[in-house]
Amino acid sequence: MTERTEVRSILTRSSGYLRSVCSHSLQPYRGCSYGNSLCGVACYVQHNRWLTRGEAWGSFLEARDNAAAVYLEQVTRERKWARERRDGFVIFMSSSTDPFVPQEAALGITASVLRAMQSEPPDTLIVQTHSPRVLGALDELLALARCCELRVHLSIETDRERLPGLPAPASSVASRLDAAAALRNAGLRTVITVSPMLPLHDATRFLTRCSEVADAIVFDHFIGGDGSPGGERTLRTALPAAMEALEPGSSTLAWRNAIVAQARALLPGRVGVGQDGFAGRMLPG
Repeated sequence: MTERTEVRSILTRSSGYLRSVCSHSLQPYRGCSYGNSLCGVACYVQHNRWLTRGEAWGSFLEARDNAAAVYLEQVTRERKWARERRDGFVIFMSSSTDPFVPQEAALGITASVLRAMQSEPPDTLIVQTHSPRVLGALDELLALARCCELRVHLSIETDRERLPGLPAPASSVASRLDAAAALRNAGLRTVITVSPMLPLHDATRFLTRCSEVADAIVFDHFIGGDGSPGGERTLRTALPAAMEALEPGSSTLAWRNAIVAQARALLPGRVGVGQDGFAGRMLPG
C-alpha cells in the first residue's frame, strides 16, 4: 500500500557515509518497494529505526507529493550553504529509497523533482537506482544533463540471476545491463555500482560487459559500506552466510580487493571503491 503525504523538507545535509560523497541527499519516497528483493536483503536502510518507524522493510512506501515544490523552496538556501561550506551543491538521489520504484510510473514524484531541478539545478546530481525503470525519465535526465553535471548509477549486485537461499532481484541482470547501455548511448554518464557486492559466476565476462555499457564501475562491499564497524549490521542478516556458501571468502575484503584488482586491469582509470567511487573519484589501476 502506498501512502500519500507532504513534507516540510526534501534536501538533507549529508553526514556519515555520504559526507564525502555529496552535500545533500534527496528522497522522493520513504520506504522502498524493492525491500523484499535481493537488494533489500543487504539494504543498510532497514536498520534505521527513524526511517522504518517499526514497519518491516519492503512493506511500506510513502510518496512525497510536494517534493518538487519543497525542493524549489529550499534550493537557494541550501545551494548557498553547500557552496560556502562544502565542495559545491551535490545531490545524491537517493540513499534510502529507489527513485524509480514501480509506483513512480503512475505517481511521477521523481520526474517532477527532475523537472524542478532544470530551473534550479544543483552543481552535480547523482541518480542511484536498482531499476531499468530509470529509462522512463530519460527525457528529464537529458534535459538536466544540459544544466549540471549528472551521473546515473545503476546497481547490479552480481551477474547471477538467482542466489540460493536469497530472494530474486527486482529486475534481471540482463535488463539492467541493457538499461546502462541505453543511458550511455543517449549521452548520459553511466556508472554500474556493484552494490551490495555479491558473488560473481564469471567475473571476467561480467566486468567486460560492464566496460562495454558503462563509463565506470564502483564496488561497495558490506564491510566498509554498511555504516558499521566491520560490517556488523550486515553480519546480523542472512547475507554473509549465503555468500560464503556460494563462494567461500566472498564476505571478506580480501575477496573484494581481488575483484577490484581484476576490474582495474580490465578498466584502467574507470574503477572506484566505496565512498570514493560514489563520489566519482575513480582510482587508476
